[in-house]
Amino acid sequence: MAALARPRDGRVIAGVCAGLARRFGISSNTMRVIFLVSCLLPGPQFLLYLALWVLLPEEKTSSTAW
Repeated sequence: MAALARPRDGRVIAGVCAGLARRFGISSNTMRVIFLVSCLLPGPQFLLYLALWVLLPEEKTSSTAW
């Protein structure tokens, strides 16, 4: 499994769903659908998304330049 971080590519809003999808090895679109469906249920899903946006680090760039 990959480290939990917000990727620089494949983002739509903040990269939270893309980062979670990469971490758990599923499609980014699948994770986005899961999040949207979960928003229909009662609970703090939107607040959790905002918290992850703030708390998850951005993916480090892999620069190969000397």
